[in-house]
Amino acid sequence: MAKKKIEQNTHPTIFEEKEVRRTWHDEKWYFVIADVVQILTDSKDVQGYIKDMRRRDPELSQGWGQIATPLGIETAGGKQKMNCANLEGIFRIIQSIPSSKAEPFKRWLAKVGKERIEEIADPELAVTRAKEIYDKKGYPKDWVDKRMRGIAVRNTLTDEWKSRGASMSFEFAILTDEIYKAAFDKTAKEYMKHKGLDKKAGDNLRDHMEDIELILTMLGEATTTKLSTEKDSHGLEALKNDAQIGGGVAGRTRKDIERQTGKKVISDENFKHQKLLRGKKIRK
Repeated sequence: MAKKKIEQNTHPTIFEEKEVRRTWHDEKWYFVIADVVQILTDSKDVQGYIKDMRRRDPELSQGWGQIATPLGIETAGGKQKMNCANLEGIFRIIQSIPSSKAEPFKRWLAKVGKERIEEIADPELAVTRAKEIYDKKGYPKDWVDKRMRGIAVRNTLTDEWKSRGASMSFEFAILTDEIYKAAFDKTAKEYMKHKGLDKKAGDNLRDHMEDIELILTMLGEATTTKLSTEKDSHGLEALKNDAQIGGGVAGRTRKDIERQTGKKVISDENFKHQKLLRGKKIRK
């Protein structure tokens, strides 16, 4: 009997305070190759480095089709196909990178594999470790609690979308944009630009939202899920209508908050900027 293939949402993890995106696929961890190369080389042009690496190592280039597997990875604009490799493939890539970080990185990868086996036996460990990652990044505990709840709400919504005919990653991005436009008057791309974020750098919009922004996002997505369930919606157009209405509920709440407080809910701040400011205060 063939093994069942499982591909879950992206589960970022941390090596030396840098994020490595990964996804569980075909009963193995697959890591985003560009993230690994970035950490080991500090290259400003990761894709260019990978091309040069393959030119320097003809055997690696010849076997690239077996090493690199395009998989759906969560980005600020929804899931996008990115080249990933399992542990065996990553070890092969490491051989072509002259880096003092290679050995500790290998030990870290082995640890990550062990943790996944533990999480299969006890799924609550995955939640605990996700919280630890945000803690290591310096996020406040109350924010982390909201972010974790938001992840659960988002996963429930995308499961509904998939079961109702929106199985392609770009359709998830379309539906998400409908919620954002109705809730915040911005698409995900416009929201990212407003906060000074860069999708190519791996920035995740929700990781840079403030408390009210996170809560309104949850409200829009939870309402959209309920609408699609109650109406038994199927197909992209029906789901878009639900997303517009669900996002509208959050949008009206946002406007009410803004009227009551006299301040805009959408902040142009991002966590990287806030972290930098905190660091300056500490040094003073």
